[in-house]
Amino acid sequence: MSAYKPGDPTTLSRLYGRSKGKPLRKGQQGLVDSLLPRIAMPHEGPITSEALFGDQRPLHFEIGFGGGEHMAARADMLPDHGLIGAEPFINGVAQALVHVDGDGGARAPLGNVRIHHGDALEVLARIPDGALSFLYLLHPDPWPKARHAKRRMMNHGPVDMFAAKLRPGGEFRFGTDHPVYLRHALMTMRSHRDQFDWLCAKPADFLKRPGGWPETRYEAKARENGHEVWYFRYRRK
Repeated sequence: MSAYKPGDPTTLSRLYGRSKGKPLRKGQQGLVDSLLPRIAMPHEGPITSEALFGDQRPLHFEIGFGGGEHMAARADMLPDHGLIGAEPFINGVAQALVHVDGDGGARAPLGNVRIHHGDALEVLARIPDGALSFLYLLHPDPWPKARHAKRRMMNHGPVDMFAAKLRPGGEFRFGTDHPVYLRHALMTMRSHRDQFDWLCAKPADFLKRPGGWPETRYEAKARENGHEVWYFRYRRK
């Protein structure tokens, strides 16, 4: 894959996979119609903390947030931070909106989340370099066949962009339960040792979910199926 060139998203991978599944429930469709337009990403211009939240605050970005449980939990955990999530699957977006709305009254709505229904890299390209404090890629589609390896998000072009968008000392978190993707990711990140430090001193550091890392439904499903789950934390140099 081509290396990332600032301002040129064409050097990155394109969006693959489905974008729609089973019909949304009535409540979910209502949130897509009413809440999503209020917290959706702006269509153009730089994406900054001031533009999204009207102030200076640490920004987090989650690529492919699935059902949004991790994003919502982090937003609830860090109310003074701003969480940006991108997801192409409308059913996942709808479920995330349920979390943002307060899970049916179980808690207060989250005011520090913004959502993009679409390709994460298009949005990430519009974030100023060095603006992110955290970036998350959790249980991405593994595209296990070798001929599909270029479709994986963990490739040199996207990782170059991750490095560009994270501030020095910012953290990239990656999780997977797929051994093929694990090997591919480790090889990719090994090629980016000049940009990232792997925060790992012993095997337990990547075999046990760190504190402040909420479980996703994909992780829970993997464990139910007897899969091992691996957790990786990288610090931007």
